[in-house]
Amino acid sequence: MSMTPEQAAWFQGTFHRLVENVDKALQGKSEVVSLVLSAMLAEGHVLLEDAPGTGKTSLAKALAATVQGTSSRIQFTPDLLPSDVTGVTIYDQQEHRFEFHRGPIFASIVLADEINRASPKTQSALLEVMEESRVTVDGVTHETGRPFLVIATQNPVEQAGTYKLPEAQLDRFLIKTSVGYPTLEVTESILAGASVRNPAAALGAIITTGAVADMADLAATAHVEPAVLRYVAELAEATRTDAAAKLGVSVRGAIAMVRIAKVWAAAHGRHYVLPDDIKALIRPVWQHRLMLDAEAEFAGTTTETVIARVLDAVAAPQARVAA
Repeated sequence: MSMTPEQAAWFQGTFHRLVENVDKALQGKSEVVSLVLSAMLAEGHVLLEDAPGTGKTSLAKALAATVQGTSSRIQFTPDLLPSDVTGVTIYDQQEHRFEFHRGPIFASIVLADEINRASPKTQSALLEVMEESRVTVDGVTHETGRPFLVIATQNPVEQAGTYKLPEAQLDRFLIKTSVGYPTLEVTESILAGASVRNPAAALGAIITTGAVADMADLAATAHVEPAVLRYVAELAEATRTDAAAKLGVSVRGAIAMVRIAKVWAAAHGRHYVLPDDIKALIRPVWQHRLMLDAEAEFAGTTTETVIARVLDAVAAPQARVAA
């Protein structure tokens, strides 16, 4: 059953209230909050590449408080083990049985701080949970629950002693974006309230985690015209055939685009997806999935260049409005 215009209007109002509430802690970052919230409702995950101190932890805590969920923070280090993330089974001598002790991955919003500092083995453990939304230890499966959002961070400055995420692992993140530094006016406002160490703690819940799951299910019913699906497929194909691209957008990347475009459309009060939704999302959803040829990179070509070229090359359809 497809989303109705009335449901789309309710979705837009609720989405707007969620963004407003989270932005009380971040201040002036409603665009980033909208992207992250859209990724959560599309049941994907977020990679933030940002300098330290830009509010990544505040974003995770504020989002968890807003949806009445739980939050956890994992500081990734070279000696972090997979079991430190997922949890471990311990033998209870009093009960004479094995008991699973859940790791920090079992939370509604998980901040995986500086993911590129952990070993590839630990990175893989996290990414497996992200893909499956469950952990299997000693043959027993444990569900993470809904909503489940991983916000992984990378520091773009300090790369010494880090393990770069392979392209296949980058492809598992629905979007890649950055919070960035606030404007001068917003910085002044933040400094005025510097005595409050944890702004997210003062936020009230707007909806429950169960309602978030319902919103995700509702967004998935937004209508997508065949012409728009064809447009996404042609754009993805164009990234693979571009002369500068060594690796283009995968089928997983194209599916991710459709999923988040449905949320984006509903967040703007529509029960159908437009080509403009694809254009608005193409950079955060696809740029990190592109791998450029070494010669093209040396010549100054960037992923932004390829995306812009692809958008110019592929004509957007005149999508019909769904009934």
